[in-house]
Amino acid sequence: MPSSAWHDGTVTAPLTPPHQPQPNDPWQSPPSGSHLPPGEQPDADERRAELRQGAAIAAVLTVAGVGLGLLWLWLAPRVPLVSDKTAVFLRNSEGEEAMGADGTFVLLALAFGLVSAVAVFLFRRRGGIPLVVGLALGGLLGSLLAWGIGTWFGPTSDVVAHAKEVGEGVTFDAPLELHAVGAAVLAWPVAAMLVHLGLTALFGPRDPEPEWEFPYGTPHDAPGTGKASGPSPGMAEGPGAGGGTPPDGPGRS
Repeated sequence: MPSSAWHDGTVTAPLTPPHQPQPNDPWQSPPSGSHLPPGEQPDADERRAELRQGAAIAAVLTVAGVGLGLLWLWLAPRVPLVSDKTAVFLRNSEGEEAMGADGTFVLLALAFGLVSAVAVFLFRRRGGIPLVVGLALGGLLGSLLAWGIGTWFGPTSDVVAHAKEVGEGVTFDAPLELHAVGAAVLAWPVAAMLVHLGLTALFGPRDPEPEWEFPYGTPHDAPGTGKASGPSPGMAEGPGAGGGTPPDGPGRS
């Protein structure tokens, strides 16, 4: 006599756990409700301190432009001029003294940019936008001040009056000028920003990896907790999971 099929309405199909993300998935978004630790976020006092430091750096570099102007006035080559009572001529028409003045200013500005960037980095190894802005603004204002000092304290710009004063055939110096004003004035701030950026990238502190906190404890399926996800131990696994017989015994013949 054929045996009847065993059936029990209380037995349920095994539960399939939901899809769990891989722990090493780089595109996994942070869990909902998580946040950075409060100590990792800069507060208002630190921001105000950075603003004050940036303003102080800009002021110091602007004053340092006086030194750049005096050095340019001292080291820049002079352009010799001569007069014949009717006009003023270059004493050496093939000379390169005019371009030498621009080159001297640019080289000095690059050196000032290097020194100022190193000094700011040693003063505060941790970079910041206010520090970089102060470094660039101070370098720009210092260059403009140096340009003004060199032209103001250099030879007079009234060439005709100077030629009449010295007399015919007497050599005198042309006024100290910058022909490539844009490149000369931007040399200091650009060099300072590039050097400071390189120093910060090479020797600056590294930001720690953010640690996500869970306000209601660590979930059981979070990566690294050591707790496996899946059905609970007491859940039924199906009639044939353990290889045993049904609870009502074998089918009757």
